[in-house]
Amino acid sequence: MLHVSTDINHLIAEPAADPDFPHAPLDWTREAAEAVAQAEGLALTADHWETVRALQSYYAQHADDSVITLRELHDALNESFHHKGGLRYLYALFPGGPVAQACRIAGLKPPYIAVDRGFGSVA
Repeated sequence: MLHVSTDINHLIAEPAADPDFPHAPLDWTREAAEAVAQAEGLALTADHWETVRALQSYYAQHADDSVITLRELHDALNESFHHKGGLRYLYALFPGGPVAQACRIAGLKPPYIAVDRGFGSVA
C-alpha cells in the first residue's frame, strides 16, 4: 500500500490551506468534514476538531510506515485523550467508532478492519 508521501504530486504540492489543520490531507476541507459529520448525525464541536487534528497528525507522523494498524492507532488515541477519559470519551464523541467515523471526518482512510461490513464499526 502506497502512502501519500510516496506520490511526487503530494510531495511538491502546496502546504495545507487551513492553518488550524496543518497535517490535513491536501483535498480535505472543514466544509467536507462538516458534510460527512452531518450525514452521520454529528454536530462537530471543539472536542471533535481536536480529535480530527490528532488523527491527521498521527497519520502525518506515520506516513512512511507501510501500514497503520488499528491497534496502534487505537492505543495512540487512548493515550492522547487519556486525561479526558481515553477511548470511553472518544466513543461518546464518535458513536460510529473513534477510528472509523473520525477517520472519515478527518479525510483519512481507516486502518484495515476498522469497519467490518458484517458487524459494523469495531473501532
